[in-house]
Amino acid sequence: MSLGHMQGIDLLMAKHLYGSGLRLMECVCLRIRDLDFEYKLIYVRAAKGDKYLFPESLHPIMKSQVKAVEKLHQKNLAHGYGEVYLPGAIVRKYPNAAKSFGWQYVFLSKIRSTDPRSGKTRRHHVLESGARSARFEGFLHWPLLAGG
Repeated sequence: MSLGHMQGIDLLMAKHLYGSGLRLMECVCLRIRDLDFEYKLIYVRAAKGDKYLFPESLHPIMKSQVKAVEKLHQKNLAHGYGEVYLPGAIVRKYPNAAKSFGWQYVFLSKIRSTDPRSGKTRRHHVLESGARSARFEGFLHWPLLAGG
């Protein structure tokens, strides 16, 4: 599979895997606050590499994605939702962070789901298993990405 056969979120994620060098889960778990358009960097917390180049060629489409996430976030907040999962230490330090726009995922799930631990209904990021499906099958095995 090539980039030419992908579209939508799949294409955008694939471009990040290829252009930024992000690992799949790093891409899936990106949050709005991780994108730095000014310095052209993507920050990945709790990972081996804490900064990745953010190709300028992806800025326009990513700005559109961020606007789409913001619109959905505002709609979710208006309906009593809009929280994302955050690690406990962050929730204790910043009690309102879970509803903050900056903590929202860049690549959102299409549906909200109930967190079995807290019972809260939230919108999570897209599933890694979905990204590992046939959509990315050929792309993830390109020799360039596999280091060969």
